[in-house]
Amino acid sequence: MTRQRQAVLLALGALAACAGTQLRTAPAARLTHGVAVGETTDTTAVVWGRCDGAGDFQVTIDEQPTRAVAVAPEHDFTARVQVGSLASGAPHSYRARCGGGPYLEGRFRTAPAPADPAAVRFAWGGDLGGQNVCRDVARGYPIFATIAAREPHFVVGLGDMIYGDGTCFAIGALGNAQVPGPGPAVDVEGFRAHWQYNRTDPYLQRLLTTTGYYAVWDDHEVQNDFGPSEDIRPDVPGRHLLPPGRVAFGEWAPMDAVDARLYRARRWGAHLELFLLDTRSYRAASTLPDTASEPKTLLGRAQREWLEAGLAASTATWKLVVSSVPMSIPTGEALRDGWADAGGPTGYERELRGILRSAAGHGVRGLVWITTDVHFATAFHYRPFPEDEAFVVHEIATGPLHAGFFPRQDLDPTLRPQRLFFHGPMPTGLPRSLDEALPWFNFGMAEVDAAGGLVVEVVDATGRVRQQVTLSP
Repeated sequence: MTRQRQAVLLALGALAACAGTQLRTAPAARLTHGVAVGETTDTTAVVWGRCDGAGDFQVTIDEQPTRAVAVAPEHDFTARVQVGSLASGAPHSYRARCGGGPYLEGRFRTAPAPADPAAVRFAWGGDLGGQNVCRDVARGYPIFATIAAREPHFVVGLGDMIYGDGTCFAIGALGNAQVPGPGPAVDVEGFRAHWQYNRTDPYLQRLLTTTGYYAVWDDHEVQNDFGPSEDIRPDVPGRHLLPPGRVAFGEWAPMDAVDARLYRARRWGAHLELFLLDTRSYRAASTLPDTASEPKTLLGRAQREWLEAGLAASTATWKLVVSSVPMSIPTGEALRDGWADAGGPTGYERELRGILRSAAGHGVRGLVWITTDVHFATAFHYRPFPEDEAFVVHEIATGPLHAGFFPRQDLDPTLRPQRLFFHGPMPTGLPRSLDEALPWFNFGMAEVDAAGGLVVEVVDATGRVRQQVTLSP
């Protein structure tokens, strides 16, 4: 053998060895932020994941064949797989992975069939990581471990599940060491960074592998008190933030598609139907007066008509309206951000009264609203129309999951509210440490029994039940 040939063979061998080493050491594709299941019905579900690069996202549920979808950078490497033909009212297990990477396993429960009077247990909450009250270095967001311990059949993330217009610093407002987060978002990459920050929390990831999830947005998914005509921040003049914020929200929500409609209804057996509202996409400007001749809209015409028709047609014992803004607690200042006008010219009160008037006229019973946004927990009993005392509405507001506190006692009297409880620190006694804050962080927990009875609890981050309301069908 010639020296030249020997040199060529040695070179080829070295290249082969190098390539083999690269193949052996190349990291496998992986899921970056856990998995989640959303939009569960009695026979279908959506499995969500995010990969660390382009490739495919693979899901196997029960004994069904594996389904795979492509993952690309256009949507931050997030993907969703829709599955059907599932047994209703039953637990299901699944495993998911990216490419040939390791599997993550999870479980969830499908809804009972619409005629099935099965018991249903669910949790909800909002306001996560705001006011520089963010992920603790050692304890993360501990409330999610508390929610998981209650084993809900599903969870509703009821808005402000990021603070895209805020910043989490290394030292938090409670004086504790925090995981620093991104600054206020000005584009889709900025909003994605906020979702990545909160969804990196291990307790939230573990919760989402044990139950189903319904995603709802509120203002801080974009910016404080935003609407379609009020989504420009003074520090980024001329730049509309709703479009990139909406894209990032859709990418990180386990929904049917990135651009899926955000208001929808979901039935859970004979006793429960959820009406999940979108209180941001269609609202009129908060600066407009709410007058009898030109009442303002918070929902937009199509969504309002959908809600009124859905409530009138529902045969469920309990009709739960999921609204990110409260009914009688004034939010905002001179320009009201929620339904209540607090006696001023703004707000969206006339539209709310119209929705309730429609429900009363159709004989709707078992109407309960669940809300957040105000950073304390409270509940109300309403008889909004003196001429129809049989028409009763309840509202239960919770929060924050893990954010600052804004307790306030003032109410708008229009719907004739009767307060059932109040759970929040007084302004003169706000928590000064994370340990002091844990009894005030809270979420809602509701259970409908097989006979249709409804028990709603407010549970703090330590697992203690702070308030309870029992309602008869």
